[in-house]
Amino acid sequence: MNEVLASARPPTRLAAVGAGWTAAVTAVAVVGGLATDVSSDWYRGLDRPSWQPPGPAFGIAWTILYVLIAIAATLSYRDVPEPRRRIVMGLFAANLVLNVAWTWIFFQGEDPVAAGVEILFLLATIIGLIRLIWPHSRTASLMLAPYAAWVSFATALTWTIAANN
Repeated sequence: MNEVLASARPPTRLAAVGAGWTAAVTAVAVVGGLATDVSSDWYRGLDRPSWQPPGPAFGIAWTILYVLIAIAATLSYRDVPEPRRRIVMGLFAANLVLNVAWTWIFFQGEDPVAAGVEILFLLATIIGLIRLIWPHSRTASLMLAPYAAWVSFATALTWTIAANN
């Protein structure tokens, strides 16, 4: 069935969708990067756990995750039928908003507790996406698994920082 649906969508349309998701994910990365300030007095003064990865690990991890998110969104567009596709695309969009919001809440708002609450919603959208997409594209769902794992780790890190400060 998915092959029939995939063949019904012109390749140029799918390419445009892929370009759109790539642009959206890139915008999230850039806007999030603008908010991240690990050299601020506030951030340097935080009591962070010893198990926090070194700074460069975050850039590497997020680059890989953003690529996977854009590909998963494009595959989901291709493979998930209406009306579920509309829900899935909306959830991807909400996920990206929540993704960038965490950075602004944590670094610019200097509020680990609010960021800790917010990241729970971010994680819920990832889990929701995986569950909604799974019956239609296991590949897209599995591409989101590292994102879910990383955000789970980031949730533990955020709440540990909140508790320590």
